[in-house]
Amino acid sequence: MSQQELADIAEVSKLTIQRIENAKYSATLDTLVSIAEALNIPLKKLVDY
Repeated sequence: MSQQELADIAEVSKLTIQRIENAKYSATLDTLVSIAEALNIPLKKLVDY
């Protein structure tokens, strides 16, 4: 999945996705929930690393 596809599904900007991936931005809980839902994974799995 491209950054643009993820951004479109999660209803956030591509720039937001890029900044999160590059650790240039602290995502809000709402943004993380949207991304997890777009990826069809539990939020816990998204934030556990």
